[in-house]
Amino acid sequence: MNERLKFLKIALYVIVAVILVRLFQIQIIQKGEWVAKAEAQHTLENTIKAKRGQIYMMDGSEAVAVVMNEQVYTVIVDPMTAKEEEIKDAIFNDDLKDNLTTEFDKVFEDKARRYFIVAKNVSRKNAKKIQEKNPTGVWLQERTKRVYPEGPLAARLLGFVNEDGEGQYGVEGSLNEELSGKDGMLKTVADVNNVALSIGKDNVKIPAVDGKNVVLTIDRNIQAKAEEIVKDAMEETGKDHASALVMNPRNGEIMAMVDLPGYDPADYGNVSDASVYVNGVVNDPYEPASVCKAFTFAAGIEEGVMSADTTYYNQDTIYIDGWPISNASKNGDAVRTMQYALNWSLNVGSIQVLKWLGGDENNINEKGRKILYDYYVNKFGLGRETGIELFEAEGLINDPVEGYGRDSLYANMTFGQNMLVTMIQVASGYSAMVNGGEYYTPTVVRGYMENGKLIEKEKAGPVRRAISEETSEEMREMLYGTRDTGWYGEDPDGYRIGGKTGSAQVIRDGAYVMDESVATYVGFGGATGELPEYLVMVRIWKDGELGDAMKEAEPMFSEISDYLIDYLKIKPGD
Repeated sequence: MNERLKFLKIALYVIVAVILVRLFQIQIIQKGEWVAKAEAQHTLENTIKAKRGQIYMMDGSEAVAVVMNEQVYTVIVDPMTAKEEEIKDAIFNDDLKDNLTTEFDKVFEDKARRYFIVAKNVSRKNAKKIQEKNPTGVWLQERTKRVYPEGPLAARLLGFVNEDGEGQYGVEGSLNEELSGKDGMLKTVADVNNVALSIGKDNVKIPAVDGKNVVLTIDRNIQAKAEEIVKDAMEETGKDHASALVMNPRNGEIMAMVDLPGYDPADYGNVSDASVYVNGVVNDPYEPASVCKAFTFAAGIEEGVMSADTTYYNQDTIYIDGWPISNASKNGDAVRTMQYALNWSLNVGSIQVLKWLGGDENNINEKGRKILYDYYVNKFGLGRETGIELFEAEGLINDPVEGYGRDSLYANMTFGQNMLVTMIQVASGYSAMVNGGEYYTPTVVRGYMENGKLIEKEKAGPVRRAISEETSEEMREMLYGTRDTGWYGEDPDGYRIGGKTGSAQVIRDGAYVMDESVATYVGFGGATGELPEYLVMVRIWKDGELGDAMKEAEPMFSEISDYLIDYLKIKPGD
């Protein structure tokens, strides 16, 4: 009996010791952890969602919303306090079957969770039904869903918002941080019945900061008309890809940006190819071909090695680094002026400018290549990001010194081949070439809508001088001259329209092919005697087919140009 009592006493001491040790651990060593768990059971924490900013376009002088918000709800369950039958009845029913993000069985797998999303994008009507049933441990989080009232208009420019509320592609993606704002937080102490208390030192409320309402420089009417013209051109020519860019060459503001085919941003998942999300105007570097002759000629004029009347001996085919380079238009071996070379888009003529830039009548050299590289990249901004407020590709302008076959490579670059640039780069460079010589960073953001008023951002000045005013004037006259040939029909009286075609061969399997090309036209216009008021660049193509810049691209430009003269109310000059 004594032995048994002794054993029980020892066992009691051990149990008491274990309890004391455990209490020491809980109350002293693990105090913070257990306090946090206790607080978790008596604390309601809710995210206050920031309202995503809307996107506006201009309609003449008025800003109109083209991307708006619809009020929807996210349904959240607290598995620790929720009752299974109530949840099943209120949420897992036919009304919400298209909104559910999980299965019923998974909701209560871990009852230690306090926050579990079970449905998204629930309409106000269905959210009200849930509220009426008042299930325990459920709350509704208000959020906004993107609405695109203009349908597919400017879809590749605008982008879309995914199910997680994150902007993807276009303006929605590149300006996602500005548009999103910053979520707030509401943290409230609850009583034993999980009812929020209105007072308490542990209550926390951090207000949400709503996203900015962004106003674009895009004019909705110009955008819609340009899309209509481009779509009609695709149907008429049978081509399946086309793009157009309209900008103000005097300040870099983009008035329209078209890339077709498009999609419906409100139903962005309903596409057969994700490539339709990509805005090719800023994200698809390509070889624009002879439109780049104008950059080469501008470099020659600025460096004092040529003018429109300078002559050279033209040969329809020459050899550089052992490779034949020919004029697409065979005009015979003869003395020609540089104006004639631009009018007829003679490749040998632009190569001659590269030779002159190096100080040699007959050969291409390193000096000439370096000068051309400087104009292309550093002055006209080709092959590098422009700084526009969109995701953009850089492109490629090859080094003038390092690498094999630099002479033939740069000879081809003088007429826009063996290089990769984006439409936005070419259009921005052209704007500098014809606006008096100043390069502006292109922009699609005009300002912000605050309390119903447009607050315009500060106008940015030119970032650099690309060429002199005198060179710019001479290049305008040369490009006007290409339209004065009469090949493009008659332009309206009182206006001066200039531009240049480009029909680019494409590379397939590492080599240029003869059965496919991309047609491009860059042009500008305004009242006679005035600086150009608009610049338009278009391109059109179909994989595996030849393109014709004069028959397919130029007519798009002319139709957009005529519309702009009327819409912008440009008065004719003398």
